[in-house]
Amino acid sequence: MATPSGIGPIRETEETIESFDSLMPFRVQDILLVSSLYDSFILREDGRLNELLIGESRELDLQQIPGITHVSNCTQALELVRTQPRFNLIVTNLAVGEMNAAQLAREIRKLGIDVPVLVLAYDYREVKNFVARNRVTDIDRIFLWQGNARVLIAMVKYIEDKRNALHDTKTVGVPVLLVVEDNIRYYSSVLPVIYTELISQSHRVLREGINVAHKLVRQRARPKILLCSDYEEAEQYARQYRDNLLAVVSDVQFPHGGAPDAEAGFKLAHVIRELVHDVPIVLHSSHTEYKARAHDEGFAFLQKRSPTFLRDFRNLLIEQCSFGDFVFRMPDGEEVGRASDMNALEAQLHRVPVESIAFHSARNHFSRWLTARTEFAVAQKLRPRKVSDFATLEVLRRDLIDSINDYRREQTEVSIGDFDASTFKLGEAFFLRIGSGSLGGKARGLAFMRHLLYKQRFSRRFPGVKVSVPPAVVISTEFFDRFLGKNNLLEFAIRCPDDAEIRQRFLDAALPPSLLSDLTAFLAQATYPLAVRSSSLLEDSHYQPFTGVYETFMLGNQQAEVGERLDWVGRAIKLIYASTFSQHAKVYVRATPYRLEEEKMAVILQEVVGAQHDTRFYPDFSGVVRSHNFYPTSPMSSSDGIAAVALGMGRAVVEGGRCLSFCPRYPRHPIQFSDVKDILANSQSQFWAMDLEHANGNDPASGLRELRFELEVAERDGTLAPVASTYSRDNDAVYDGMGRIGARLVSFAPILKQEIFPLAAILDQLSHVGEAALGQPVEIEFAVRLPRSPQEPANFGFLQVRPLVLSGEGESLPLDAVDPASLICRSTSVLGNGRIQNLHDLVVVDFHRFERGRSQAVAEAVAHFNAKLMNLERPYLLVGVGRWGSNDPWLGIPIEWDEIAGARVIVEAGFRDLSVTPSQGSHFFQNLMAFQVGYFTVNPESGSGLLDWQWLGTQAAVEEQECVRHLQFDEPAVVMMNGMTREGMIFKPGCAPRPLNS
Repeated sequence: MATPSGIGPIRETEETIESFDSLMPFRVQDILLVSSLYDSFILREDGRLNELLIGESRELDLQQIPGITHVSNCTQALELVRTQPRFNLIVTNLAVGEMNAAQLAREIRKLGIDVPVLVLAYDYREVKNFVARNRVTDIDRIFLWQGNARVLIAMVKYIEDKRNALHDTKTVGVPVLLVVEDNIRYYSSVLPVIYTELISQSHRVLREGINVAHKLVRQRARPKILLCSDYEEAEQYARQYRDNLLAVVSDVQFPHGGAPDAEAGFKLAHVIRELVHDVPIVLHSSHTEYKARAHDEGFAFLQKRSPTFLRDFRNLLIEQCSFGDFVFRMPDGEEVGRASDMNALEAQLHRVPVESIAFHSARNHFSRWLTARTEFAVAQKLRPRKVSDFATLEVLRRDLIDSINDYRREQTEVSIGDFDASTFKLGEAFFLRIGSGSLGGKARGLAFMRHLLYKQRFSRRFPGVKVSVPPAVVISTEFFDRFLGKNNLLEFAIRCPDDAEIRQRFLDAALPPSLLSDLTAFLAQATYPLAVRSSSLLEDSHYQPFTGVYETFMLGNQQAEVGERLDWVGRAIKLIYASTFSQHAKVYVRATPYRLEEEKMAVILQEVVGAQHDTRFYPDFSGVVRSHNFYPTSPMSSSDGIAAVALGMGRAVVEGGRCLSFCPRYPRHPIQFSDVKDILANSQSQFWAMDLEHANGNDPASGLRELRFELEVAERDGTLAPVASTYSRDNDAVYDGMGRIGARLVSFAPILKQEIFPLAAILDQLSHVGEAALGQPVEIEFAVRLPRSPQEPANFGFLQVRPLVLSGEGESLPLDAVDPASLICRSTSVLGNGRIQNLHDLVVVDFHRFERGRSQAVAEAVAHFNAKLMNLERPYLLVGVGRWGSNDPWLGIPIEWDEIAGARVIVEAGFRDLSVTPSQGSHFFQNLMAFQVGYFTVNPESGSGLLDWQWLGTQAAVEEQECVRHLQFDEPAVVMMNGMTREGMIFKPGCAPRPLNS
C-alpha cells in the first residue's frame, strides 16, 4: 500500500504559527498578597518571590513580570479589590487578622468579583484542621509551603493553565498534562517539579525558533497542567481534552462519588485508555502492592514514600511526556540513536534500523515528541497514520523524513527567520535576517511576496514550475548604523561631494566583527553565485520608490577559500553602503520630502537564478511585468498589464536596453514587432551574464558586475533556442525557432506562441495577485531557469516587487483641435495629467545635429544644463532623440536619472530610421512615475505625433554644448495632458489657450 494521500496536516503550518500569538489570553499580571508582615518577609526574602517571578518571566514566558501588592489584613484586601479591579490573583495565608482565608474568599464572591483565591499554608496539620472546620468551596486551591520557592510559580501557572486550557487547545491543539492528586502535600511537591521541567523543555524549544517573535509565541504553547482532586473532575477533563492529552499522572486512591475510593486511579486509567489508547499513564501510591498490578495493566508506577520520589517522578515525566531527547530504541529496548532537535531527528531517521522506526511509529512516539516541542502541525499530520498504511517500512521511513522536510520548508516559507550561525542549514527556501534592525523596503517586499506566494499556493497552479523567492539572507540596518558609527563616516559621507573618495573611505573601513562571523558561517555553505542588493528604508516605498538609485552587485562566489569569498562580499556590502551617499542618491533625495540622514541601508545576499555555462552564469531569461499598461493598443486595456523580457540577466530590461515587450493577456502580439523591419531593428542583439572569472584590480567594483556577450555565445550555451527565431535574408522573413539557416533573433516565439513554458499565464496571474495584495498597480522583476531534464522543474525566481506610482488622473482637460502652428509637440502616447504653466526653460537635443556615436557626450551636456537649472530652482522641458536613460547608446542617450531630475516634462522622439518605444520595464520609467514627470513619446518621422524641430532650431540659445541647446523665454511653454485619453500638447510660449476657470 502506498503512502496515504488523503491525510494532510490538520492545521496549516502558517495558521499554527499565526495562532500562537493568541495563546494564553489570561495572564496573571497583578497579585494581591494577603499575609502578616512576617509571612510576607519570609516569602520575599527566604522564598525570593520577586526574584522568582522575574526569573520565571525571563526563562519561561518572557512576558510582563507580575506585580505584587502586599496588605497585612483582609479588610484592606477587600477594599483594594473593590476599588482597584486590576488584580487577577489573590494569595493569602490561612488566617490574616480578623478573617480567615475561607471568609475572605466568600466576601470576594459576594462582591461579584471573579478573582481566583489561593491559599499558601505553612503547616500540614493546620491545613487539615482548617479544611475540617471551614467551607472551602470559594477557595480555588490550597498549597503548602515546603521550602521549595517554585511552589509560588506553580500557583500562578496553575491558575493561568486552568483558565487558558480550553482556549489554547482549541486554537492550536496545545497538549494537556492531567494530574490527579487530592493530597495537598504531594501536589504542592509535584507541580513545582513539573513546571521546572517545563522551563527546561522551553529552553530546548527556544533553540529551534525561527526568530525571536516565533520563539516568544512558541513558549506560550507549552503543555497546560490541569490539577484535579476527585474522580468526577478528572474524568470530565479527560473526555473534554481527549484529543490533547499528552500524559496522565494520577494517584491511586482519591475521592469518587464523594467518598475515598481505593480503586479510583485504576478505574480512571482504564476509562482514559479506552478514550485514547496510546496516552502514557503514570500511577503513584504509597502502597507498593499496586506496582505489579499497574505494570500488568500497562501503566507506569511510582512509589510515593520512596526517598527519591521527586527525582523518580521527574525522570518518568521526561520519558512519558517525551521531554528531552528522542531516544531511538529497538523493540528489545536497545538504544540505537538519539536526537535533541529536529535536525538531529531527521539525520537519525536516515540511518537508524527501520525496525526502530516501526517500533516508535506504532506507539505514536514521533507525534508525541513533536507535540511536546510545540510542532503541532506536523505532529497532527503524523498521528493518524498507522504502520499498516505503508507498503514497506522503508516507505514509512521516507514518509517521516518527507513530512519533517515539508513542515520545515513551510515554516521557512511563511516566516522571516533570525540567522543563527550555530544552527544554519542551507536549504532551498530560507529567508533570514542578520541583526535586529529593519529589512529595508526591497527585502520587506520580497518577504511579503514569499508570504503571499505561499498563501496563494502559487506553484500548485503551474505543474512543473517552481514559483518562489530565491533564498536570501538580509543584513539589517543595524549593521549600517554600527558601520557608520564605529568608523565615524556619517557626517563625512553626507558632506563629501566626491563619490570616489566616499567609496574609498568606506572600503578602507571595517565591518562589525559579529557580522563578519555570521557571513563566514553563511558562506561556508553557500557556494553559489550571489546577488548583493541594496534594500534601503525608502526603497520601493509606496510613494517614492527610489528605483535604481542604489547599487547592486553580482558575485560569482566560486573561490575555494571562504576568506576570499568573504572579502568579495564585504567589498560589495561597503560599496552599497557608500552608494547611500553618492551624488546620484543625494540629488534624488533632494527631490523628495526626505532627508539623507534619515535613510538607512540593509543589504540582501540572494542566490542568483540561473545555470553555469563554461565560465558564464545567467538565467535563461529575465524581465519585468507591470500590472498597469500606460500605452495600451487594441485589443489591450491598461489593466491587462505589460511585460518586458530579455535573454540572460535583467540589466537589459531595467536599464532600457533592447528587449521584447508583450501583454500577458495577448502574448502572441509583441508590441514592437509589427513587421520584419521592426523585428530586425528592435530585437535583442546581446545579452548580460556573470563572468565567474572576470576581475580587474584597477576598479574597486571589478568582478561585481555583469558583462555583455553576443548571441552566438548563447547559441553555443544552448540557451538561445527556447527564445529564438531565424531571419531568412533570401525570403526577407522571420521564422520561429532555429530550424533554418539565417540570422538568429530573440523573439520568444517558442515561449509566447508554442508555450513551451507558461510565462504569459504566470505573469498575468502574478501581476494581478500582487496588485490585489498591495492595493495598487505593481511592478515585478523576475528571472527564469528552464529545466535541463524532464525530471527537473523550471525555476521562476521572484526578484522584486514595488508599487507602481500612477500619475493623478482626476482632472480631465479637453484637448480640442488647435492650430498646429501654435504647438511645439503633440502626442497620443502621453503619461501624466493636468496643466503645467511654469516652464520658461527648454533643454533641446538638436535632431538635425545629433550623432549616435556622440551620445555619451550629449548625456554629459544634458547633465550640465540640468545641474545649472536645478541650482537656480528652474524646472524645464527636456526634448531629446531616442530613448532617455538607455544603456545602449545606439538606442538613445545613456543618462542617469539624477542627471535630468530637474525636468518637469520630457519628450522622447524617434530617429529617422528607428521609432522609439517607451521602455516600460526600466528603472528610468519608474522614476518618471514616482516624480510625476510629464512624458511624451513621438515619432513624427513615421507619422506618429508632432514635434516642431524647425521652430526649435530657429530659437536663440542661452548656451550650447555639443548639440544640446538651452532655450529661455519670457512667456512659459504651457503643457496640457489628458490622463484618460493619453493625449497631450505642448504650446509654444504665448500660444496656449487660457485655463477654463480664468
